[in-house]
Amino acid sequence: MKLTAVIADDERLARQELKRLLAEADVAVQVIGEAANAEEAIPVLRATEPDILFLDIQMPGADGFALLDKLEQVPRNVIFTTAYDQYAIKAFEVNALDYLMKPIEPERLNEALRRIRQNTPVETAAAEPTHLLGGRDQVFIKDGDRCWFV
Repeated sequence: MKLTAVIADDERLARQELKRLLAEADVAVQVIGEAANAEEAIPVLRATEPDILFLDIQMPGADGFALLDKLEQVPRNVIFTTAYDQYAIKAFEVNALDYLMKPIEPERLNEALRRIRQNTPVETAAAEPTHLLGGRDQVFIKDGDRCWFV
C-alpha cells in the first residue's frame, strides 16, 4: 500500500526535488497534490485527505503554522520542510512528525517515512483474529492526547 502525500511549498524547484526524493525513497509514496501557498493548500487537503503533509513554513500570505490553524482536520503526519531551524520547537508543539532541513537529505526523509509506515495500520483480509487476548495481555488505548496500557 502506498502512502499518499501533499506538498505545500512556495518554491517550485523545492517541490520538484521533494517529489524526486520521494520517488527514490525506501517507502512508496504517491504525491496526490501540490500547493504554492496556504490558500491553495486548503482545498487540495480537503479534497485529498493525504497520509502525509510536507509543509514549508515560510510562504507568501499565511505561513505553514497558519495553514494548520485554518484546517478543520489536520493530516495525521505533518513533516515540515524548511531552510530555517528556528521554528523547530514550534513545529513539534503542533505535533509535527518531523522537521526536515533543506536541502533534504534522503536518509532523513527515509527515516521519517519508515516511522509513518510503522504507525500506519495495514488493511488485512483476515476476518478472524489470529490471537485471542488472554488475562496477561495488554491493550494500548489512545484517547485524545492521553494513552494507556490496559
